[in-house]
Amino acid sequence: MIRVVLAEDQSMLRGALAALLGMESDIEVVGTAADGETAWRELERLKPDVLITDIEMPGLTGLELAQRIQRHALPMKVMIVTTFARAGFLRRALEAGVRGYLLKDAPVEQLADAIRAIHRGGRAIDPTLALDAWGEADPLTDRERQALRLAGEGLSASEIADQLHLSHGTVRNYLSEAIGKLGVGNRIEAYRLARQKGWL
Repeated sequence: MIRVVLAEDQSMLRGALAALLGMESDIEVVGTAADGETAWRELERLKPDVLITDIEMPGLTGLELAQRIQRHALPMKVMIVTTFARAGFLRRALEAGVRGYLLKDAPVEQLADAIRAIHRGGRAIDPTLALDAWGEADPLTDRERQALRLAGEGLSASEIADQLHLSHGTVRNYLSEAIGKLGVGNRIEAYRLARQKGWL
């Protein structure tokens, strides 16, 4: 039996995926989570074979979750199922050790086959995205990305500093670096461009 934890913030989709995967004779959904921090606690508690996660979630994103799994050397495989058909996301996912990356409009049979493939040690990557994944490199550091994401949510530099436990000046430097690297005029343009490229 392949034991799966499912992390997805949209409750209807989470329930539908769990029900569909539950119909597979060799796959068992042992836990679900609506946000990244809850998913992390479920992974530590349940130690599944496979984590299926969305990218955009409250708390930790799916990519941050994959990075944490990689840092802690947890033995589970990670598959991302998302609406984001952006090569930048796929590239960051692969760098974080993700073994599978499918779009949400893929048929459920493809998802079940992909789970089996990554459980056996293989990969399951949407082929159209795989062709684009090694195009333009992501120029942002993790800290620049965190600061830019919070700026895009409307937080001031002081609020970002409080949230990231950094000084106000350090946050301003991160935002300035990101703006310069992306060649735009301000933090909001930088946020929009980085999201468009799949770098946030």
